[in-house]
Amino acid sequence: MPEHFDAIVIGTGQGGSPLAVRLGESGRKTAIVERAAFGGTCVNVGCTPTKAYVACARAAHVARHAAAYGVQITGDITVDLARVKARKDEIIGQSRGGVEKWLRGATNVSVFNGHARFTGPHTMHVEGRDGQPGQHLEAGQIFINTGTRPVVPALPGLDDIRYFTNSTLLDLTTLPEHLVIVGASYIALEFAQVFRRFGSRVTVIVRGDRVLSREDADFARAVQDVFVREGIEFRFRAEPARLEAPARQNGEGSAVRIHFSGDTPALDASHLLFATGRRPNTDDLGLEAAGIVVDRHGMIPVDGELRTSVPGVWAIGDVNGRGAFTHTSYNDFQVVAANVIDAAHTGERRSVDGRTMVYAVFVDPPLARVGMSEADVRRSGRKALIATMPMSRVGRAREKGETAGFMKALADADTKQILGATILGVDGDEAIHTFIDTIAAGAPYTTLMRAMHIHPTISELVPTLLEGLKPMA
Repeated sequence: MPEHFDAIVIGTGQGGSPLAVRLGESGRKTAIVERAAFGGTCVNVGCTPTKAYVACARAAHVARHAAAYGVQITGDITVDLARVKARKDEIIGQSRGGVEKWLRGATNVSVFNGHARFTGPHTMHVEGRDGQPGQHLEAGQIFINTGTRPVVPALPGLDDIRYFTNSTLLDLTTLPEHLVIVGASYIALEFAQVFRRFGSRVTVIVRGDRVLSREDADFARAVQDVFVREGIEFRFRAEPARLEAPARQNGEGSAVRIHFSGDTPALDASHLLFATGRRPNTDDLGLEAAGIVVDRHGMIPVDGELRTSVPGVWAIGDVNGRGAFTHTSYNDFQVVAANVIDAAHTGERRSVDGRTMVYAVFVDPPLARVGMSEADVRRSGRKALIATMPMSRVGRAREKGETAGFMKALADADTKQILGATILGVDGDEAIHTFIDTIAAGAPYTTLMRAMHIHPTISELVPTLLEGLKPMA
């Protein structure tokens, strides 16, 4: 007979872990299942390790440019990747261990290590790890939080070479001589700048004609200009067609020759990173046994309250197609907890419908965005206002010697509601929250424009930016 629980959570990511704890605290007998490392993508191969690398790369970059600030450093600036990795592993270990300790000590929560597969709408089998026997579980409420994994294109020759994804590249202990990255979105660009600052030669392969295809063209060009100045190379309109392995393998990475479609010449690399998207971890959950449908991308469709097509089953985090960021996963947890646990007492229900998308690309300077881009607004055909301001006008940016980038804000001409904003510039990932909070409050842009901000900060120029709003031509 299956062991009965009130609730089962599959996955210990940023949504699953706090949800399991809240469910347990509410008096529900709760099981949480983890087949790999505690903490999910963010802690183990996503935000935590990559931002640790970003910090190390920035330290090297600042050291190389210290003379501009009157600071003399003698000798070459080099990066010990083994030490960088060790620092990263220590940070991950602290976070991962903290999550596991939290869950194992939580009230009414039982932790299962293994691979969960549905055997029915509300039953599942957990295949044990390390030779442990499997277990059968059942619950009236089940929450899927299994995340995503990298996508690697099926290119001829792929099986003959060693390639890397964002996860496996973090295992290197010696610097690549020449890192070639296929992809031109967030993950690709963060790794490109990090390894260039570490000291590797870096080439980015772009299938289209510009990087960051989801962003306005002016921001994409500005990011590209920063990268070119740092010595990062680009190949645009280049479609990889075939991979070739040389006779000899060297070090941690295999030397690779990349052949392209058309007239694009072949490119040799010591290391090849694919940053070509991610797919949901839904193909091995036995969803068909539960009657849970997925779309053509493997995502689990959900309604505004994150309920699947099967009553009593929810999908949160990257697998539901409602956002692929740590903060959207955590917000999913908050929405589900409000409806499943709190609504009986508060009478208030929450929904992700209408949620304003926010994110940052953690290149240096960072690019941060909330809401609509200029292209989005133009496509909507609405009457709008627009303002831009170069970071060179921001006193704090000049004082820091970091004036690359600019700000852009968009507002509805009739309602005065902020439609969107993007900041490419030093501390832009923090300054963007002035816009995020104003939008969340439902306040007009005039509220933010009239606010008094602290001097000298990056945020203090946001009201000045908004004073420059003019009708979009």
